[in-house]
Amino acid sequence: IFFLQVEVLDAKTREQLCFLDKVYGFVCPKGCFCSYTEGKSLRDDEILQNLPVGTTATMYFKDLGPQLGWTMVFLAEYIGPLLSYLLFYLRIPYIYSNRYALSSSPHRVVTLACVCHTFHYTKRLIETIFVHRFSHGTMPLRTIVKNCAYYWGFSAWLAYYINHPLYTPPSYGELQVNYALILFVMCEMGNFSIHLTLNKLRGDGPKGRRFPMPNKNPFTWLFFFVSCPNYTYEVGAWVSFSIMTQCLPVAFYTLLGFIQMTIWAKGKHKAYIREFKDYPSLRVAIIPLIL
Repeated sequence: IFFLQVEVLDAKTREQLCFLDKVYGFVCPKGCFCSYTEGKSLRDDEILQNLPVGTTATMYFKDLGPQLGWTMVFLAEYIGPLLSYLLFYLRIPYIYSNRYALSSSPHRVVTLACVCHTFHYTKRLIETIFVHRFSHGTMPLRTIVKNCAYYWGFSAWLAYYINHPLYTPPSYGELQVNYALILFVMCEMGNFSIHLTLNKLRGDGPKGRRFPMPNKNPFTWLFFFVSCPNYTYEVGAWVSFSIMTQCLPVAFYTLLGFIQMTIWAKGKHKAYIREFKDYPSLRVAIIPLIL
């Protein structure tokens, strides 16, 4: 039987919180950050016997404050944009001039944009409940507030301009709208296909970890070229939405989303390379052959 001594320090003050003798197992409490080296957190499935710590270990402990489960996090983030956009589309009183209250836009693209936006966030909610598996149990409450402000605020900003009575359709009319709609639908289908593939990949648990590979579904063939095609399709969906609406706030939101998803994709790509020695060399993070 493997035993060791564990010293637990406060990650900020370095004050000793406790000293454990002859420890066989150690579980980091929910809502806390635990590490055996500064800056490197422990996964929920890691055990002391497999850590490079010898017979003694120093653990750094940090209380991250009030937490919320990831399912509830995504529900809170996505319900807001879904509902707020509809309020602008319906033009409820006091948003625009009173003479436009509860009126509808004469432009087909405005209705299509509402359908696409509603579909996008409804899909996200369904995936949150039935598809996604979360490697981390919780998120700090203060982070949730910031994320909700980001999603809810941008959704309202986009909706205000797209549904505004003075909104004008795209420069190339129905041709531009229809091609953008086709691209949007394809990207949404691709994004959903990747999420299903990742869901099946994680079905074996942490001991059966492997990197994702393309299958018979053509939408998964993007795995030949990028590590995170779900982000590639997500960016594609918002680019097509920007083209469809020809609205500057949408393009700005798309740019911010692309920057953030690129950061996430690069981190995931590097993690794959570190973990798997046979990881495909052709793959990049998010944009095939480029980035």
